[in-house]
Amino acid sequence: MPRVVTTVAEWRSLRATHRAAGRSIGFVPTMGALHAGHASLFQAARRDNAVVLASLFVNPTQFDQENDFEHYPRTWGRDEELMDAAGVDVVFAPQVDEMYPNGTRYAVTENEVSNELEGAHRPGHFTGMLTVVLKLLQIAGAERAYFGEKDWQQLQLVRGLAKAFFIPTEIIVCPTVRETDGLAMSSRNARLSPAERALAPKFNAALVGAATPAAARTQLEATGFAVDYVEDREGRRLGAVRLRQTRLIDNVAR
Repeated sequence: MPRVVTTVAEWRSLRATHRAAGRSIGFVPTMGALHAGHASLFQAARRDNAVVLASLFVNPTQFDQENDFEHYPRTWGRDEELMDAAGVDVVFAPQVDEMYPNGTRYAVTENEVSNELEGAHRPGHFTGMLTVVLKLLQIAGAERAYFGEKDWQQLQLVRGLAKAFFIPTEIIVCPTVRETDGLAMSSRNARLSPAERALAPKFNAALVGAATPAAARTQLEATGFAVDYVEDREGRRLGAVRLRQTRLIDNVAR
């Protein structure tokens, strides 16, 4: 099983040992509830680096609704087994006080990309995400960090963050991993009822098949989805929908 560290000091001491031995480090940040999409990130990090570090931290500051944070799935035992099978060497699993020793006095904000799409529907989400990602990248001190393409807007913001704050870690993009029926893998899929799970693949089908964003929205609403947005940006079609209490996001190349 991977070695588990819970404090910054413990990881820094271990990192110094790896550095002294000339070992490269690949880092994958996660909030747990892992699936095959995460496994693909771990495997990419394993391919490129001598040491694979994963973080497992459910970050409270990026949830715009307390209920969503409370019900976010936490599956430590299964996560540990998946990380072991995918070649993770070390798991950084801090408590909230370790990551936020000053509470929320300090935060990272972005004033353009974060105000639209996800940002318009989830106030404060990207500030929480960017703040914790900056912390994690600084803590990890890795040569490379791996992010999935499913969270396309988040990916653009993380790339911008690394550039703006002169973080030397290379941001590696990995493709979205999908179920056989086209549904993008997500930790939130576990919250879908059987009927909702049967309907969910129509989200990706509409993004791929509709001629325009407006046509995709009409198709999704007629099928039973509540649509937050469907928009074309920079060669991609992005969408966010809800099936009762579960929110799904996806994007496809256009």
